[in-house]
Amino acid sequence: GKHVVTANKALLAVHGAEIFAAACDKGVIVAYEGAVAVSIPIIKALREGLAANRIEWVAGIINGTTNFILSKMRDEGLDFAAALAQAQALGYAEADPSFDIEGIDAAHKLTLLAANAFGMPLRFADAQVEGITALQGVDVACAEQLGYRIKLLGVARRQAAGVELRVQPVLVPATHLMAQVNGSMNAVMVKSDAAGLTMYYGAGAGSEQTASAVIADLVDVARLDGVHAAQHVPHLGVHAHATNALAVLPRAAVHTSHYLRVPVRAANQIQAVAASLAEQKAPVRQVALAAERPGMAPQVLVLTGPVEQGTLDLAVHALQARSEVAGPVTTLRVESLEG
Repeated sequence: GKHVVTANKALLAVHGAEIFAAACDKGVIVAYEGAVAVSIPIIKALREGLAANRIEWVAGIINGTTNFILSKMRDEGLDFAAALAQAQALGYAEADPSFDIEGIDAAHKLTLLAANAFGMPLRFADAQVEGITALQGVDVACAEQLGYRIKLLGVARRQAAGVELRVQPVLVPATHLMAQVNGSMNAVMVKSDAAGLTMYYGAGAGSEQTASAVIADLVDVARLDGVHAAQHVPHLGVHAHATNALAVLPRAAVHTSHYLRVPVRAANQIQAVAASLAEQKAPVRQVALAAERPGMAPQVLVLTGPVEQGTLDLAVHALQARSEVAGPVTTLRVESLEG
């Protein structure tokens, strides 16, 4: 029967439906601003400042540890292991950093953002989650060559058939504001019908920063004194017992542009790579040779146009079987983060 303030995003993402239903039955609230983006009041922004809007998508750098690692890989040319060790030495990463580097922490937070943005149930189990453990320094450098930077991004996007709910390393244009978010900082961008594009930036870690969000929730609870719970906007933007039939799109149905790095046996096989992808209905927007690296086969870099993941998977499978290809093809999604 008590109000609750928490910063435990894992608990809410996995068991939130039960917790919010119980809170509703008792006429109390569960406040959790500190669970999502630490110093950024993004839950209040979605529930209050953007209450007049239909949210189209939310995308964010919502894990400070992985953003620190990616910044070090780009700025200092470190490989993943060295950047992770530096993050641990500075206290940004835990001794067991799995939740951060595997994208799980970001997926917990994205689940809460999507519930607020779209009034949908908490669907953590349906999120597509990919971390940065397999990311190679060569791809960080190749992205820079093409005019992009790699960020671990959480994306919740409303589509006609359902909602994309995914966390993965993606290429973002180097000129975009999101690409300028470095170190352990966080940023969340929201696209809505009336307000348009809005962006929220702040510290993604820190005891005082977390305390700022927790105390703001405590102040909200204190303001409830003498006000009946039925008069409040519920903390997920919908009544706890309501359901929203929005489905989470399967991986194969996600429609984005892509980056491919294709090792080939000779530099003059660049057009064979482009032709193979075109034959498989993967639209090729840009193709180039990566800068030479000692001891590494020539690398063909490809940027595709928007294409469904299922179609791209088939195209990559066909490309991988060609005699010109000298090793595994690396693929990453590309996000323009425009309207």
